[in-house]
Amino acid sequence: MTKARRMITSQVKLVDAVCEIIDARIPLSSRNPDVDELVGGKPRLIILNRIDQADPGLSKRWSAYFRAQGHAVLETDAKRGRGTGGFTAAVRGLLKEKIAAWEAKGQVGRPIRTMIIGIPNVGKSSFINRVARRKVAETSDRPGVTRGKQWITLENGFELLDTPGILWPRFDSQEVGENLAITGAVKDEVLDRETLAANLMVRLRAHCPEKVLERYKFEPTEEMTGFDMLETAARKRGFLISGGECDLERMAAVLLDEFRGGKLGRITLEAPPEEPSNEEGV
Repeated sequence: MTKARRMITSQVKLVDAVCEIIDARIPLSSRNPDVDELVGGKPRLIILNRIDQADPGLSKRWSAYFRAQGHAVLETDAKRGRGTGGFTAAVRGLLKEKIAAWEAKGQVGRPIRTMIIGIPNVGKSSFINRVARRKVAETSDRPGVTRGKQWITLENGFELLDTPGILWPRFDSQEVGENLAITGAVKDEVLDRETLAANLMVRLRAHCPEKVLERYKFEPTEEMTGFDMLETAARKRGFLISGGECDLERMAAVLLDEFRGGKLGRITLEAPPEEPSNEEGV
């Protein structure tokens, strides 16, 4: 992480804009709080990725929130290519005045250089491959695949600098750490998966109890703890071990996999800061 931070700091002076890719399901938790310091005042394009898995109404509110902060915003589903076609136009709009200044100096056709940053497993490589229209970056469901910097030249006069995904040394809250673990931005081994899945059940009850009923065939009540709900889901799925006990480990793995795969529907776990939050604990 220290090496990646140094690389970003040294290379950011070479680019005209920074493209920050975040997870639309957890827009705040998936933003490295150190990025503002690392990239300084460079013009910023926020990419709300995995828009296909996020709540559409909340995604619109998040877009408005980031635009109010002075950033350009692009909503994408990089895996399928939705929205990625608008990348170059969004960057040109962000750099409109700078491009006009270049042209006034006779620097027509000058390459536009953009740094691509984001935390691990947020979809950076998929996004780059889409805008490059060829496979130039390795993709994986595992965090931490990109290891070093890589310049990619596009056909339309753009040059992209891919960077390793970096997390920060200490999370601001338990909720941030859980959000990152739930979406797979940190390795499963970091947190206890059964506790993580139980907490996710509580979050689902708060945000979208109908999804629990539809997927796991029971109605979550306020009296149930996260582990109660995880156990009930395990029984409904027939995940039992010797003695008739519920296989919570298996159910936890299934719940997390199904959430990450979008099988529970379009769910956003965070609302913009100015909106009231409906959160609970296990």
